[in-house]
Amino acid sequence: MAGLNVSIAFFFLVLGTCEALRRLSKRLLAPGLLGCLAAELAGSLQLCSSCLELRMLLEIGPWGGLGPDVVLTLLFLLFAIHTACANGAAANPTISLQEFLLFECGSVATVAKLLVQCVGAGMGWALTKLYWSWELTQLHLIQNLMASECSSSIHTSPHIGALVEAACSFFFHLILLRLRRSPAVCRVPVLAATVTFLTYVAMPATGAFFNPALATASTFLCAGSSLRDYIQVYWLGPLTGMLAALLLYQGNIPRFFQKNLLYGQKSKYKIPKTRVTHAEDGDPSAGSSSGVEHFVHPSLQCQSWGGN
Repeated sequence: MAGLNVSIAFFFLVLGTCEALRRLSKRLLAPGLLGCLAAELAGSLQLCSSCLELRMLLEIGPWGGLGPDVVLTLLFLLFAIHTACANGAAANPTISLQEFLLFECGSVATVAKLLVQCVGAGMGWALTKLYWSWELTQLHLIQNLMASECSSSIHTSPHIGALVEAACSFFFHLILLRLRRSPAVCRVPVLAATVTFLTYVAMPATGAFFNPALATASTFLCAGSSLRDYIQVYWLGPLTGMLAALLLYQGNIPRFFQKNLLYGQKSKYKIPKTRVTHAEDGDPSAGSSSGVEHFVHPSLQCQSWGGN
């Protein structure tokens, strides 16, 4: 349990440092692109550092008496805290690209976000490596011994791995799109539970990153897979899943297609049907020679009330 206590202290230290960075950037930087980039940097650093420590606990923790249930519980709590404190930051390239495709962010800002997210993930990797080098617990000692010969997280063929990452990204983005306008009290736990479940299911195959920046910092330097395989699984896979989720949810990809490709556009108002009445001889109710009585929508009637 001593190793777990040290890891929890590390989580709090990272969270406090990143939260201080977010608050400081709010005071020093004007709201806009620079403030957004500072939030992305802090969010990516926090997410990468926490996930690397969690991976260490998941891989080496059983030797110290820590089961997967403990690690998954920590994952749920940490992702919930990360989502609640993110201050609008995505810390995930596929989310930033999704915002770009929805016309919520410009091209220059999107490219800047992607670069900052990769820099933040790299900083998180360097910070965690430094923390491990202190060897505060036996788990960190074992991690240092294994770090020089780390193996790839892809434990299946690249095609299956890309499909797994695409499926994880698809379900994550589909739920994210559904809850993006929901209050935080509903959105945060649902997203955290989704990430925890997807990680539990896909961890044996690919490590369940479905975040290209996080995967790049975590496993691209490990031997066992080529750079092409890494790009196919951890970049093209999540990107494909995001595009599929956006297409299914929106019916189109707004940046590329204006027309809805999947769902028919329904009119806001229903067109009223006309009722045909037959005029009878001597019937004073027959208002016109055509015998057709028209029903006009109330919104159209309002336009004629002020005519005279």
